[in-house]
Amino acid sequence: MMSAKIAVVIPSYKVTKHILGVIESIGPEVGRVYVVDDCCPDASGKFVQENCSDPRVVVLRNEVNQGVGGAVMAGYRAAMADGMDIMVKLDGDGQMDARLIPDFVAPIMRGEADYTKGNRFFNLEEIRAMPKVRLFGNAVLSFMTKLSSGYWNLFDPTNGYTAIHREVARHLPMEKISTRFFFETDLLFRLNTLRAVVVDVPMDAKYGDEVSNLKIGKIVGEFFVKHVRNFSKRIFYNYYLRDMSLASIELPLGCLLILFGSLFGIYNWVEAADVGSTTSAGTVMLSALPIIIGLQLVLAFVGHDISAVPSRPFHRVRGNSALGLKDSEK
Repeated sequence: MMSAKIAVVIPSYKVTKHILGVIESIGPEVGRVYVVDDCCPDASGKFVQENCSDPRVVVLRNEVNQGVGGAVMAGYRAAMADGMDIMVKLDGDGQMDARLIPDFVAPIMRGEADYTKGNRFFNLEEIRAMPKVRLFGNAVLSFMTKLSSGYWNLFDPTNGYTAIHREVARHLPMEKISTRFFFETDLLFRLNTLRAVVVDVPMDAKYGDEVSNLKIGKIVGEFFVKHVRNFSKRIFYNYYLRDMSLASIELPLGCLLILFGSLFGIYNWVEAADVGSTTSAGTVMLSALPIIIGLQLVLAFVGHDISAVPSRPFHRVRGNSALGLKDSEK
């Protein structure tokens, strides 16, 4: 299975306490390890160079802090320039088990996926270790991400343990992808515009003594706005620009009927309340019927959207054979 050139990208920012252990845990299946010093105040790049003798390690430096997304994409660019086939993103804080790297790489090598990501919600016993605030926040963010990205089959969208095929990474508009906390979620939206296949990989939740920089209260508004933006773009790209289907009519017509029924009902309710009379059954039906029909149309659109999750790997569509497989095995 390990005939492909596999690289690991480690964004490095205030992780000098854990990063050497992370590098040591990376198995021999990995050919190159890129440690990206994202303008770290602890000089993590220099720390790795002075204390790590692993010949696979290459230290990259961002002159300006670009966030986790900027660091990961710097690693992607270096890996592609060096001819790596699959890039695995691993955090430097020790939360991600490097022994799972073959599990993340395998679906890509078999030609079943273009991008794999971790999901900490498969084992219901293990997620008890997850802080309750993170658990609730992740559930909300997962639903919002399903809407905005179109990957209804995925969960745990902020999970940063990922692997990506070189051909897919090469076609990503890296200059447009959010570089900070919204990086993983925005990347899913960009992958959907490529019709890339994304697969969840089960993993256990693991928390040590590190402190998360992600503050739910500060980012919820920003995330909501960006999700609405990505949802609007995705609907336009997939249902009006690239192709048109019955679903292209169902969504706007359904929304208009719901809006009309709601406004008509509110107007007549207020008017009846002003004169002290009771709204007639006919008026109630004229209000309720558009809402019911509109809701059915919107649900029909959602059903179509769920069934339209990408299923054919992008890198195979582009004419690339699955890594590590003979032509007769495709």
